[in-house]
Amino acid sequence: MQIISISSLKGGVGKTSVTLGLASAAQAQGIPTLVVDMDPHADATTGLGVRQDAGTEDVGTLLSHPRRVSLTDHVVASGWTGSTAAPAADGDGAGGPDGGAPRILDVARGSSRTSLYERPTTRQRELRRLTQLVEPVTRYALVLIDCPPALNGVTRMAWAASTDVLLVAEPSLFSVAGTERTLRALDLFRKEYAQGVTSTGVVANRVRPASVEHQFRLGEMERMYGDRLLPVAIPEQGNWQQIQGAAWPVHAWPGEMAAQSAALFDELLYAVQRPLKDRRSQRRH
Repeated sequence: MQIISISSLKGGVGKTSVTLGLASAAQAQGIPTLVVDMDPHADATTGLGVRQDAGTEDVGTLLSHPRRVSLTDHVVASGWTGSTAAPAADGDGAGGPDGGAPRILDVARGSSRTSLYERPTTRQRELRRLTQLVEPVTRYALVLIDCPPALNGVTRMAWAASTDVLLVAEPSLFSVAGTERTLRALDLFRKEYAQGVTSTGVVANRVRPASVEHQFRLGEMERMYGDRLLPVAIPEQGNWQQIQGAAWPVHAWPGEMAAQSAALFDELLYAVQRPLKDRRSQRRH
């Protein structure tokens, strides 16, 4: 089972959007997937069409006694699954991405209770809370963890439970510099507390191809991050807020723009599932 933490140092770079895009790609490919919403804002939960009154315990509550509960008993099927109608262009309507067999896309819903664990700590008992919840789970091939937009105790707890960490950055001065600092912190954390993390990468998000500044920063990111910069850049999409507002997978949204974004998230999912050595070979060729 691959467990990917999607992280960022600061808000506003589209971390949750990348999580939802990867979840949409996994669902489209029939990969049994669980999204664990560790962000106290719980935006991934909302974007996946899950209500807060879903009748299960949220992640923050489960973390308070991880040895005594089963995470599987408290997951909720995403609102993206189980129906067949295509959405209206204005975001109205209900349905799922296809009319075939149901795809497994479940959610461990987030809540503000997760913020109780934001204080940085190096105590193994605290760092292993999420690991103890996720380790017994066997139903999924992929787990996506949406982390809070900060380098805090919750993010470190997610890293400790992960096999891979994906950092989301936009091509701007502060985001590029902040991501470099996060990579250094992540490397130190891996050596001490998260030896299970086998791969780390960075994805450029909300890229404006016509922006001279963005093109300059992308070149800077290539020099600074090297092979860890994934060979997929996600452009800024004008109707992304509409798609998220409808709580809909991008792979099911009508229109050419959405289809192009869906194809990029397919590429991104493929990239994060490939070993680092394969990424290096791809960059050379």
